[in-house]
Amino acid sequence: MSSDKKIINGFEHIRYRQERFSDKEMILKSRHFYEKMNERRSVRHFSDEKVPVEVIKNLIKTAGTAPSGAHKQPWKFCAISNNKLKAKIREAAEIEEITNYATRMSERWLEDLAPLGTDSNKEFLETAPWLIIVFKEVFGLGENGEKETNYYVNESVGIACGMLISAIHNAGLVTLTHTPSPMNFLSEILERPKNERAFLLLPVGYPAEEVYVPNIFRKDLGEIADFYL
Repeated sequence: MSSDKKIINGFEHIRYRQERFSDKEMILKSRHFYEKMNERRSVRHFSDEKVPVEVIKNLIKTAGTAPSGAHKQPWKFCAISNNKLKAKIREAAEIEEITNYATRMSERWLEDLAPLGTDSNKEFLETAPWLIIVFKEVFGLGENGEKETNYYVNESVGIACGMLISAIHNAGLVTLTHTPSPMNFLSEILERPKNERAFLLLPVGYPAEEVYVPNIFRKDLGEIADFYL
C-alpha cells in the first residue's frame, strides 16, 4: 500500500493535504469571503429568467460535501423546474400559510415578521426558475428496505443547508428560506419515500429587475462571539 494510504483500526484511510496560506493571505481571503457573504439577503421577488441545470447540480454537490453524523449523509435534495409541480407546491403552501397567519402564529410572532413584509402570498414558488426542497432522512434504507440508523440528522442537514445557501449566493443567485408548516404536502406531491421528511424549501434564481429588501442590520461581532485568548 502506498504512503498515501494507511489501514487504521481495520479501515483504509487516505492521506489528507490542505493548501496552506500565509497569515496575510488567510486574513485577506477570510475577509473577502465575509464581505461576499455579507451581501447575501433573503429575496422574495424573483425573475423568471432560466438558470442552467448544471449550476443547480453544482450547488447541490457543494451542499453534499457537508459533514454529517457518522458520515451517513442523511439528506436528499429535490430540484424542481417543472411549472405544473411548482404551481401545485405554491397552492398547497399558501393553504397552510393562510391558516398560519390567521390562527397558528401568535401576535408577537406576527409583530416580529411585520418589518420583513411577509404574508401568505407565495408567488415566488412559481416565479423562481428552480425550487430546491431539502428532505432529511430520519432513518436510512438498506438495499433490502431494512431500516438503518442515522445520527444527528437535524444538525447534519442544517449544516448542508447553510453550505447550499452560501453556494447559491456565491454563484450570483438569490434564495429565500421557506418553511411552510406543516410541510407534509411536499412529501405527497413529490411522492417521497417513507424515511424522508421535508426540512427546507429554497426558491433559487435571479432577483427581479427592481427589488427592495428590508433595511435591517446584522449583529456585530461583539454580540455574536466571545473570545477566550
